[in-house]
Amino acid sequence: MRKRKEKAGEAEIRADTGPQIVGVVERAKEGDRVAFGSLVSLFHEDIFRMVYFRVRSEIDAEDLTQDIFIQAFKGVRRLKEADRFRPWLFSIAMNRVRDFYRKRRFLFFMGTPSETESLKREDPEEGGDAEPLRNLEKKDFWNQIGGFLKKLSRLEKEVFLLRFFDHLTLKEIAETLGKGESTVKTHLYRALRKFRNETGIRTLFGEMQ
Repeated sequence: MRKRKEKAGEAEIRADTGPQIVGVVERAKEGDRVAFGSLVSLFHEDIFRMVYFRVRSEIDAEDLTQDIFIQAFKGVRRLKEADRFRPWLFSIAMNRVRDFYRKRRFLFFMGTPSETESLKREDPEEGGDAEPLRNLEKKDFWNQIGGFLKKLSRLEKEVFLLRFFDHLTLKEIAETLGKGESTVKTHLYRALRKFRNETGIRTLFGEMQ
């Protein structure tokens, strides 16, 4: 019975993503574990996708996503404005991903390559399923995306991914990165200008949406 009530509560939150979420965040800030569980259910897919786009390993993405929500649970009481929960959560995710890559580089230089093989693990989308052509298209897509992203500055890359892969608004991107909206717009414009020159990737990007 309790689980049915929790599921119903989550459905209500999804139906109204404005004041409803603020109310749930406020309850979570007061230590309500059920309320925080509702937030996890609501944002888990978004955060997992955001992390996976950046680490390209399902195993690592699952571990990082779990860590992100643990950090969020520990820190939610310190969140001053409940309506900023989403960008606040994404900022935790961004920092966790950066920590992941810093650790990877450190372990590599320390001579422990076994700990740095996560990005080489088999991509679940490239397994031996019944859609080899679809998998090949996805692999081509990610190869081209990776090549394009290397042409962007760090901030251009982060803004581009947050806008078009994570679907954050400009205001949310600014809050996530701790930058002004004008700065976000400038770097997004620069990234888009470079993107327009990538005819092949633009075609693939449209097909993958």
